[in-house]
Amino acid sequence: MPNPTDEALIARWKDEPAPLLPLLHAFHARDGYLSEPALRSVSKGLRIPLADLFGTVTFYHHFSREEGGAERPRVCNGPVCSMRGSDVLIASLRAAGHDPHAMPCPGRCDQPVPVIHGRTVLTGKTAGSLVTGPSPLPAPAPAGVEECVFAGIRDPGRAALAGYRAQGGYEALTGAVTGRTPDGVIGIVDRSGLAGRGGACFPTGRKWRAVAEADGTPRTIVCNADEGEPGCFKDRLLMDHDPHALIEGMAIAAYATGAERGFIYLRYEYPETLDILEGAIAEAAAAGLVGDGILGSGFSFDLMVRRGAGAYICGEETSLLNSLEGKHPFPRNRPPFPVTHGYENLPTVVNNVETLVSVPPILVHGAEWYRDLGLGDHAGTKVISLSGDVAQPGNYEVPIGLPLMELLNGWAGGAPPGRSFQAVTMAGLSGGFLAGTDLDVTLDEPSIRSKGSFLGAGGIMVFDDSRDMIRVTRESMEFFAEESCGKCFPCRIGCQRLVERLEGSGPRTVEAWVDEVSDLNDVMKKTSACGLGQAAPLLTESLIRYFPDRIRAHVGAPPGPAVSARPRKG
Repeated sequence: MPNPTDEALIARWKDEPAPLLPLLHAFHARDGYLSEPALRSVSKGLRIPLADLFGTVTFYHHFSREEGGAERPRVCNGPVCSMRGSDVLIASLRAAGHDPHAMPCPGRCDQPVPVIHGRTVLTGKTAGSLVTGPSPLPAPAPAGVEECVFAGIRDPGRAALAGYRAQGGYEALTGAVTGRTPDGVIGIVDRSGLAGRGGACFPTGRKWRAVAEADGTPRTIVCNADEGEPGCFKDRLLMDHDPHALIEGMAIAAYATGAERGFIYLRYEYPETLDILEGAIAEAAAAGLVGDGILGSGFSFDLMVRRGAGAYICGEETSLLNSLEGKHPFPRNRPPFPVTHGYENLPTVVNNVETLVSVPPILVHGAEWYRDLGLGDHAGTKVISLSGDVAQPGNYEVPIGLPLMELLNGWAGGAPPGRSFQAVTMAGLSGGFLAGTDLDVTLDEPSIRSKGSFLGAGGIMVFDDSRDMIRVTRESMEFFAEESCGKCFPCRIGCQRLVERLEGSGPRTVEAWVDEVSDLNDVMKKTSACGLGQAAPLLTESLIRYFPDRIRAHVGAPPGPAVSARPRKG
């Protein structure tokens, strides 16, 4: 069958909601790259100025502008895979005749080292050992621990509609549409204490109510599935093995808020997940669970998947919305907020995958049930993506308030033989490090924030006592410098300056080095436009706090007393 023409591709997508990304993907798949003639056709077909389109396309990592680029192997060089031999794998691929290049963490820290080759993701340590396979299922929870989002995920057939419904799937949606008011649904979610599980921790019920009460239609539900934070891979697991739970959660959110349309914004690095989600949506539509007149009611909800193209900043909700709209994906200034001025400047819910998947069991079991899953005064559960130097990496659904060391030693098997835990990252990389006595925290925001960090999306990378924390920090800061969108200069310049200080340039005394780095940290945290520039300095801030001897060695100073961040001068 011949490839579709430019005109056919444009006709297919130009009248669809959020058409730019799927149209670019269609050209990229057809030609193996985005040629200048193709971009001129897209510019004309969608009436986007050519210069704006070039700027947008080149912002994304995975849209190739060179012939054959789509098939060029991309190898993860994130913190965990760097420790596990990504350089060795790249050398092995070159020896086998390939032309690989490095890419940021693609969300498989539990399966190092991943390679994306076309639409296939492989994992292994050498060119000859690469294999494909599904996301690993989570290990069973310890006795006496009740789960929410993982409760049925290990059951055979769960990903298919028949298997999901056999285990009670879509009962929550049916009960909501046939027996509850939208306000009643929001009330249950609000009383449960469910808060954003993508990192912001904003109360979900409050967000939904704001959208339901906002002026303007059509309203929109957007699932942020752009899981780009290094060390986070929980959403991939949920979508791969429980896609209907996400669809049901989004449909409930739409019913509660009066939304008519929804998007799952899926990160580029999950190509197999794209097929799973689109198949599940088709199953749900055929069964009358999404689309027009859901369950014979007057409630309609159209759901679509839009695939990103590789940009960490698109995990920030307003950058994501700009990306959906076909704009350059810079963060927006806030206020106004997406609840009133979101997709197409209309009321929009933006929720993370884990948040939405939590909703159906909350409606089935009740608000108090969910609250009681947490420990002490904490409500609910949190999925932790655990990777690095720990015996059993993977995803763990823990009660909020669980001690970190109980997770590391009791649930995940402890440090490698003969080693001890040196440090962990929190919130993927965005929370910086915890080390020493500060490892005795509980997994909840108040406890972790009291140590100068935050739980965020729940990615935790573990580093044992064999790791060089200067190198870990430098490689992590290089990620932020690469991923800075460049909109604001404190982040754009500050990340690069911190990389340079971690590479060895700058002051040659400890006091001057700490003064300069602390000043950079302070300015970035106070003046950066979005969370990337505000969070990246937590890496160097925590490096100064926990590893003064490494800083002394780094700047060539003799051993001495502990160093600390100095107050800003003036």
